[in-house]
Amino acid sequence: MKNKILNSFLIITSLFGYLEWSGNNHTFLFQAEGEILSKLFTDLTSTLHPFTILPLIGQLILIVTLFQNKPSKNLSYIGIGCLGILLIFIFVIGIMSLNYKITISTIPFIVLSIIAIRHYRKIK
Repeated sequence: MKNKILNSFLIITSLFGYLEWSGNNHTFLFQAEGEILSKLFTDLTSTLHPFTILPLIGQLILIVTLFQNKPSKNLSYIGIGCLGILLIFIFVIGIMSLNYKITISTIPFIVLSIIAIRHYRKIK
């Protein structure tokens, strides 16, 4: 049961990553993801980018583990890795730009990822 709780919290915390860029533009990842999903069926070529596809795949993989009787460690690792690529990149950008909103928005996912990986390593 703890595996499913960890994976569900990983999905939730991944949605609250915050992005800011020039021109006073900003968005949360769940807003950007909604926009990407709406464009996925109308304009496929504009959504095909590793930083959009990999996190979506990671979330889908973690969602699949929620429906398994015993969530797979390997699928959980893959899901964390796919999501982690984007969120760690956002974290580094937040640190480099000294933007505390961006940095703080990614910390819950990073902390939960570390907790989940430690938990999965203990399971045999």
